[in-house]
Amino acid sequence: MVDREEKEEQRGGVVMGKYEVGKLVGCGAFAKVYRGRETGTGQSVAIKVVSKQRLNKNGGGLNANANVKREIAIMHRLRHPYIVRLSEVLATKSKILFVMEFAKGGELFAKVSKGRFSEDLSRRYFQQLISAVGYCHSRGVFHRDLKPENLLLDEKLNLKISDFGLSALSEQIRPDGLLHTACGTPAYVAPEVLAKKGYDGAKVDVWSCGVILFVLNAGYLPFNDHNLMVMYRKIYKGEFRIPKWTSPDLRRLLTRLLDTNPQSRITIQEIIQDPWFKQGYDDRMSRFHLEDSDLKLPAANELGTRPMNAFDIISGSPGFNLSGLFHGNYDRVERFVSGWTAERVVEKLEEMAAGEDDDLTVAKKEAWGMKIEGQRGNFAMVVEINQLTDELVMIHVRQRQRAAASGRDMWSDTVRPFLLDIVHKPDETVAGLETNQNKEGASSLRDVVNTTMPL
Repeated sequence: MVDREEKEEQRGGVVMGKYEVGKLVGCGAFAKVYRGRETGTGQSVAIKVVSKQRLNKNGGGLNANANVKREIAIMHRLRHPYIVRLSEVLATKSKILFVMEFAKGGELFAKVSKGRFSEDLSRRYFQQLISAVGYCHSRGVFHRDLKPENLLLDEKLNLKISDFGLSALSEQIRPDGLLHTACGTPAYVAPEVLAKKGYDGAKVDVWSCGVILFVLNAGYLPFNDHNLMVMYRKIYKGEFRIPKWTSPDLRRLLTRLLDTNPQSRITIQEIIQDPWFKQGYDDRMSRFHLEDSDLKLPAANELGTRPMNAFDIISGSPGFNLSGLFHGNYDRVERFVSGWTAERVVEKLEEMAAGEDDDLTVAKKEAWGMKIEGQRGNFAMVVEINQLTDELVMIHVRQRQRAAASGRDMWSDTVRPFLLDIVHKPDETVAGLETNQNKEGASSLRDVVNTTMPL
């Protein structure tokens, strides 16, 4: 039986008064993708609609739900010019809706299926692909399903990686240092995945990138057979033929990319230094580390009074604190709930900065947030505050700390102990900050998540 929401989907309509649902552009096992339009601005968006019922019925219950939550968290963390950007997640009784940027150029697969690319065009797309994949790996994200169907093109025909539904996080790596879930698309899967003995997520992505580059240059797959087991045997043995029109430099790179031994397979950093790859490559494409621009305070009208949607809340729960993805103390993200007003939080943070013997200064202040700097530019912190309920606010803290001459850890020694006094005290830990039982029990953040968006 088709429910009311499904009928609205089929004939189009407005979702939550904000997005107009248009033409169906893609369909998968658990989701449909529509072209949409933001009613307020007229801007085109892509809306991925995931059916909760289909997830629970066919997707393995809790595992499928966990995959959706992980995809939300991963996409929210990735901000790169060659990765599709997730702008919002909405939820209804039976659906989860991913609102993403719309890639007007369609799938790269549709372009290459019409004929192979020149080496120059193949190189251009491969450079963009490696830039984005290297960025993902630096954030502890492994895609695990890279293929031309998941590579979209924007209106300027630049690459956009999409579909992180099978992605893994570094925290999923087992004590042996490997991932163990066998997944991916058969023709693009690495031989070590087929061996089912564990694999390095970064090396598996590099293999898939090699298959993609082969397809761009040749116009067909390096490993292909109607019999799946025969194809797997070819992959495992590395049996493929490079087309005769391929230049010597590209031939050498493809051989290193499609090396069946993951230990000797070329790495992202080695790819960037490869002679064929480097032609016309802009080094800035590989530099997407956290910079000051990432710590800018949002405009005042974007904070505080903006109602928090399901995405804001779900990404703030303990399960989605991904600070562990960042190496060292370079960047940390904390989210927690407080019963203090925004005004009081800002005042107290000002007092903290003023009492630090000039180590900390308030660089910018708004009614619903502020930026604090210190240690001669080695420490920076942005605090954003949003109203969660009538009595609670959600505080989002992002901070960057580089090694200072004093050797002092400003976050651990000063800021974090101060924040513990601000945290609301429900019965569990919120975003890594300890809390105590509140017998009145307004509810913990986990309760808010489950009430707002039950998956």
